[in-house]
Amino acid sequence: MVIPVGTSVTLRVPASSANLGPGFDCLGLALGVWDEASITVTDGPDPVIEVTGSGADTVPRDASHLVHRTMVTAFEHLGVEVPAGVHLSSRNAVPHGRGLGSSATAIVMGVAAAQSLASLGAGGDGELDLDTINTIACALEGHPDNASASVFGGATLSTTDAGQPLPTTRTVPLRLHPRIIPVVLVPHTQLSTHTARSVLPDVVPLVTAAANSARVGLLVHALTSDPSLLIAGTTDLLHQESRRPSYAASMALVDALRAGGLAATISGAGPSVLALTTSERVDEVTAIAASGDTSWQVLTPGVPDRGVHLVS
Repeated sequence: MVIPVGTSVTLRVPASSANLGPGFDCLGLALGVWDEASITVTDGPDPVIEVTGSGADTVPRDASHLVHRTMVTAFEHLGVEVPAGVHLSSRNAVPHGRGLGSSATAIVMGVAAAQSLASLGAGGDGELDLDTINTIACALEGHPDNASASVFGGATLSTTDAGQPLPTTRTVPLRLHPRIIPVVLVPHTQLSTHTARSVLPDVVPLVTAAANSARVGLLVHALTSDPSLLIAGTTDLLHQESRRPSYAASMALVDALRAGGLAATISGAGPSVLALTTSERVDEVTAIAASGDTSWQVLTPGVPDRGVHLVS
């Protein structure tokens, strides 16, 4: 199938926070910070890439741009001929390199664009098949936490099993307790996911793995039914301490917030900090963040109840 020249879609994808403490590579939370992109099929021969907002000064403007690169791979998985050219106009609000899922957002955007354009090219209405998008996006991302939250919105719990031609991802939406409010504290510094993962141990003791698994179960209960258990539920035993030297200021803030009785974790691979709190304690989070030596941008983005979607 060849997608006609001029076929166009515009989509929005939310940011996300991953892990939420112990839920390493499986728990995600969509955040109401949005990237938007318009993609139009052209007669080529080269892609035209326009970027404004976050990352505009650093991301490539050629075929290696992550959204474009993902689209090409997704077209191949969907069995659709890759268009001769595309015009991609991206308007980014998700901060890059801050642990808010910017790479997953771009990957979800690329897969969703390819799937929607393929639908239109086949005479369909371009509506998104979220399960297909989730499967391909999680396989390309390498783990499902950020990607699934950006696909479905809300809070998500995902597992991935080996499969052909792609691993099988199962994502379960979690009904987030209505009193829970995420507060995101974003530093000026960046940290790549590759760097953050490079310091993690290859092996952890069985007792540590078992205890962390129990924390994940408790966290799911806290997120959905009993926010009073968030402090205990967000205790991580797998990754944050190993990464402490990589984001010392962030861990100092996590420590200060938790000492104040606030459930705080590193957001994804960091260095942003995520506090899960209630409306009456948001000011406490802000005050503790302001009391240190590091400057933090404070976001209260809310949790959107849907993820990637068509604008037009």
